[in-house]
Amino acid sequence: MLKRKKQNKVDPHIRSLIKIVGEQEILFKPEDLISYDCDGFTVHKALPKAVVFPKNTEEVAALVRYCHMNHLPFLARGAGTGLSGGAIPLNNQVIISLVKMKQLLHVDFENRQAVVQPGYVNLKLTNSISDKGYYYAPDPSSQYVCTIGGNVAENAGGAHCLKYGVTTNHILGLEVVLPHGEVIEISREGAPDIPGYDVMGLLTGSEGTLGIVTKITVRILKSPQGKKTVLAYFDDVEDGSRAVSDIIAAGIVPAALEMMDKTAIEGVEAGTFPVGHPPDIEAFLLIEVDGIMAGLEEQIDQILEVCQSWNVREVKVAKSEEERSRWWANRKTGFGAMGAISPDYLVQDGVIPRSRLPEVLKEIEKISRESGLRIANIFHAGDGNLHPLILFDSRVPGETEKALQAGTACLKACADVGGSITGEHGVGIEKKEEMRFIFTDEEIDAQLDIRDVFNPYDLLNQGKLFPKPSRCMDVKKIVKDTVAVQSRKRSRSN
Repeated sequence: MLKRKKQNKVDPHIRSLIKIVGEQEILFKPEDLISYDCDGFTVHKALPKAVVFPKNTEEVAALVRYCHMNHLPFLARGAGTGLSGGAIPLNNQVIISLVKMKQLLHVDFENRQAVVQPGYVNLKLTNSISDKGYYYAPDPSSQYVCTIGGNVAENAGGAHCLKYGVTTNHILGLEVVLPHGEVIEISREGAPDIPGYDVMGLLTGSEGTLGIVTKITVRILKSPQGKKTVLAYFDDVEDGSRAVSDIIAAGIVPAALEMMDKTAIEGVEAGTFPVGHPPDIEAFLLIEVDGIMAGLEEQIDQILEVCQSWNVREVKVAKSEEERSRWWANRKTGFGAMGAISPDYLVQDGVIPRSRLPEVLKEIEKISRESGLRIANIFHAGDGNLHPLILFDSRVPGETEKALQAGTACLKACADVGGSITGEHGVGIEKKEEMRFIFTDEEIDAQLDIRDVFNPYDLLNQGKLFPKPSRCMDVKKIVKDTVAVQSRKRSRSN
């Protein structure tokens, strides 16, 4: 007798997904899924059910409709550079990867806008239009690899958002696939204050819980006529912090105003782009002003004067574009450079009022001492967006838990001075419980109500953004269930 060939059993859902995107555009074997078990937040990991690679909006919509009809949880993923776990498939989700939707669809220089697909890399847009004298302003440190779709999901910022704003300030239109598969288009074209709900503002920064963006119209800017960049070294972190506040108080709004402390400087000098920062320096400021050439020198003189009033050890202006680029490369690779001085690190993303910078940095130093873990500080000092990097070794029992606790303490310090738990990295799974630092149970309920309008079955990016049900919410559910039971009893008795 002829033996039948043993056939590998394939999940029927996988077969259906293959029919939508094709056999070459899906991964479902465990060995292929390992690369998708986390994003830039590597503390938690989970395997997805499958990863599919749609090539256009129609395929995304078809995938979403299938998941919706079959109650399959799903989520969208870009380059996977997110730092709060927003793309981690906690519940065996189908990952809809948008990396193959990576075209620059249209550029309109006259109206200063461009249309891109979500998988288009951030820095590639500036590189594509710079020869015409234009650029795209939002510049996260990961801009050489992060996608504009991911930037929209997290409302990403960057070093130059002090002057130019974060992603939401540069989005003019979105094409979105809603969680049940309907495709909608929303736009800000026309009057600046269009009546009605700001749906685009709601979707930007919703961390992939309200819809999947498939096309983005962005604002592009004319490249500034001139740029001047200053590097200032301080022997005291507090002096550098005071200089930050005084620069803004002087009426100067730099394009960027960045700060690094001694531990962070140690990392970048051991990294890929060292520039020769003094090894004994406590902090430096990297300050950039841009605009028309007339007036730039005056701003630089004011900045130098402020730095000198706060005991600056050395302050210098970049002599060439090459020197300026080296300084920025050194700063932009700051997070990754921590790998040169620590096996693991956890980056936080709190926001505080600028004037509270000295006291919060002291509190972070205290958290470092009490936890026994080094904390490096790299941050957008001009707008109070802090990035404490907690250095640890996951191979040492208990150190991962210590790092997470230290991260929570850093966020509490930010919230306690009237700040926020995130400025640009998002909440994801990392900061869900910390949402209680800045929102009441009622405010969290209101946000959940909004999510339920778009995503009523919570199939899209489950388990992100919101903390576990609060006592208040549990009580509400008990009351609601009790009322429903009593109502049914009355109906039966009648």
